[in-house]
Amino acid sequence: MTETLELPRWDMSVVFPSLDSPEFETEFKAVIDAVRSLKDLFDRNGVRKTDDSSVDVATFDEVLGQQNQLSERVRTLGAYVSSFITTDSRDDYAQGKISELQGELIVLTKLGKRFEAWVGSLDVEKLISESALASDHAFVLRKAKRSSEHLMPEGEEDLAADLSLSGSLPWSRLHNNVASRLLVDVEKPSGAETLPMSAVRALAHDPDASVRQAAFKAELKAWETVSVPLAAAMNSIKGTANTLNQRRGWADSLEPALFNNNIDREILEAMQSACTESFPDFRRYLKAKASLLGKPTMAFWDLFAPVGGAESSRRWDYDDAKEFIVSQFATFSDRLSGLADRAFKENWVDVSPRLGKTDGAFCMGLRGEESRVLLNFEPSFDSVGTLAHELGHAYHNLNLAKRTPAQRATPMALAETASIFCQTIITNAVLVDASDEEKLSILENDLQDACQVTVDIHSRFIFEKSVFEGRERRELSVEELCNNMLDAQKQTYGDGLDPDELHPYMWAMKPHYYGSSYYNWPYTFGLLFGLGLYAQFGQDPDKFRGGYDDLLSSTGLADAAELGKRFEIDFRSPDFWRSSLDVIRERVVEFETLAKRFAPGA
Repeated sequence: MTETLELPRWDMSVVFPSLDSPEFETEFKAVIDAVRSLKDLFDRNGVRKTDDSSVDVATFDEVLGQQNQLSERVRTLGAYVSSFITTDSRDDYAQGKISELQGELIVLTKLGKRFEAWVGSLDVEKLISESALASDHAFVLRKAKRSSEHLMPEGEEDLAADLSLSGSLPWSRLHNNVASRLLVDVEKPSGAETLPMSAVRALAHDPDASVRQAAFKAELKAWETVSVPLAAAMNSIKGTANTLNQRRGWADSLEPALFNNNIDREILEAMQSACTESFPDFRRYLKAKASLLGKPTMAFWDLFAPVGGAESSRRWDYDDAKEFIVSQFATFSDRLSGLADRAFKENWVDVSPRLGKTDGAFCMGLRGEESRVLLNFEPSFDSVGTLAHELGHAYHNLNLAKRTPAQRATPMALAETASIFCQTIITNAVLVDASDEEKLSILENDLQDACQVTVDIHSRFIFEKSVFEGRERRELSVEELCNNMLDAQKQTYGDGLDPDELHPYMWAMKPHYYGSSYYNWPYTFGLLFGLGLYAQFGQDPDKFRGGYDDLLSSTGLADAAELGKRFEIDFRSPDFWRSSLDVIRERVVEFETLAKRFAPGA
């Protein structure tokens, strides 16, 4: 595991001196007061479903203006408190503050539903023509009007919001608390060791197959010990979602996720059909990797195994990663490079894994142009790519900073655009001067990510869909959840992996299932959209630069199909998705060629 004491942690003292400081407490209370003031404004002006389709422009402008101002403050306050919990789930004081904040902010959830119902009652087109503020938020208002068609009566929406405080939110926190505090006994060849789950999962990248296997077996055993409460959390969250979706008039569990991501079913089906066509190509990649590992077929614990010898497994220390990213981002623009440089100098990044810290990586907007990035960095190119990916999110946030909070509401399907683009910059750059052995390792890393986002993500989609469908009838047992997970993995990985060595507890490990619905296929959308955009950048860099930042700043102002048209992309055509996957297919062919040269005994 990477040495934790030498690597930076994010600096949140620029926001408030500490979580128990007078400055934080003053703002905490002020935000709560502002929430109550907004409710008073709603009540005075009858902001709720109404039979009167007319509206006073000044009233509308005041309501939306205050909503935006408050949302900005809530964003910063929420991110600040979350920064303590995600880096140390054992911080009981922070856990208490986030629970208190969520309880107070439930009023905002209710007001949001009232605002949608109100907008649904109004003549939105007339309002847009009369109010400059409404015109600036035209897409937001038109979407709110459509969303209002799926609202329960106000009293029921209020009840659903109140019940979330004792239902979905604490169930979600339970998963994070259990997973981040889970200690695992690993019987490594060098001896037994007790490690946090994040460190155990990092051993999947170990060059020693016996270490990878031991870590994997220990991981499965550990998840089994907490599977009952996590299954209860899964059943409760998905059961609640099913009930609310039905009461709100959605056709199924997928329809609201499509709506929230600003795409339609035709787009999703076009993308998924192209992905399914590509699975045999990914299986060829997995078989080629198996040959490099000296195996007829890979087990699940080999998915992240490094390939090649020492020459192909360059150590990337964090300082090396920073320098490389800043310099390569400059090949796109000084603005992108400057963003990365600022992030490093101002300690926006929490770098190393440790007990209590959330596994994986993410980027969250903090305030204005500032973001914060969580990593679990290991000295490998995989971590360099992850860092570039998350800084891509920070660059997206930079471009959204000039928008109001309502305009910044970017769906997940479009939120991956800049991250994939930035990760592609780094990958292509490192390939330029790489030796064949280095290229083998880099291509493996790139295809490993693409396989996760295309193949594994689809298995997660199949699994989640099966859970939603099964939960309509009854609760699902731990055994059923595991069997559903294995079935989904077999459908997607096929003969690319040993069917007897899969990961039945992937549902317990992934936090996405416990936060929102279908937090999976938008990653695939982002990967393939990002690759398509990068291809256009290569064709005409100057023209592309002129429109790219504007595209990122507009991801909350139009649906995906409309934004795609700016770059002559038709998301409803499988051909676009196939063209992006063709980039990956070319890399598979190159990887296979190199694998034949470097496989043991070649």
